[in-house]
Amino acid sequence: MIGCDLGSNTLRIVEIECQSRTRIQAFERIVRTAKDLHITGVISEQSKQNILNALEEASKLFDFKNKRCFCVTTEAMRVASNAEEILKEIETTFGLTFKIITGKQEAFLTSLAVENALKREGFKHQTYALFDLGGGSTEFTFCKDGDKQSQSFPFGIINVAERYQSNLEHHITRIVDSIDTFIGKSNIIPSNFLQLVTTAGTPTTVAAFLEGLDYDHYDANVVNGKVLHRSDFEVAYERLTTMNEYEAERYTGTNRRELVIVGILIVKAIMRKLGFETCIVIDDGLREGVVLEQCYNLEKS
Repeated sequence: MIGCDLGSNTLRIVEIECQSRTRIQAFERIVRTAKDLHITGVISEQSKQNILNALEEASKLFDFKNKRCFCVTTEAMRVASNAEEILKEIETTFGLTFKIITGKQEAFLTSLAVENALKREGFKHQTYALFDLGGGSTEFTFCKDGDKQSQSFPFGIINVAERYQSNLEHHITRIVDSIDTFIGKSNIIPSNFLQLVTTAGTPTTVAAFLEGLDYDHYDANVVNGKVLHRSDFEVAYERLTTMNEYEAERYTGTNRRELVIVGILIVKAIMRKLGFETCIVIDDGLREGVVLEQCYNLEKS
């Protein structure tokens, strides 16, 4: 079964064998869906072409025509005025129907993937605090003994990076303060939720970077379950900001260094806000959750 996640920055696709919950193959490309979206209100022609090119490449790896595919898209398509037009073109060209899901649905599906991964990696999987820092939105889920509360917030690495060129840390602190009302319901977070889990491009890139893996040799098996201290993000920030452009892009991917740097600042601000010194990094995310939900539904039927 195939799951596709067209995010505000990245297109991620996975094929999973339902019975064993094992990943058969995975695909990821930076498409910058949300580039300049906060200014224009539309997905740009260049971003659309990036998406189509990435799907063309993926169609050579995945049997979209003969296997069951479940495709979702998130914040950029939630707000873009030309979203339906672009999704219709994708359906006509590739036969893939992308559903625009809400932030709550996104958080729930991501939590399914994270719980499966935590269990697989030997962590407790029913009590945790989770944040998924995306390109256009960030989802939080607090789960205690299987009881979940989730909320999506409209900030991510692309819209923060594009909107704020100066006083970045000040603006990030202010933006992260927007979660106060949500976390206020959860009392003392570390003692209630025990462990902080994070998934998305920034933490996985930092985890791989600190393991010495460059972008072209990224390995989810190395990243999954890696525990990072807040100081690890500070080390990565210092190293990435002082590297020359060529060397930095070897680790972050083309035109991603600035986004990763902004992402590191947001991750640090969230960790401070939630009161955790460490976090567990999980590569599994929305694309895996989309498939797992269908696998669970098959088992019930």
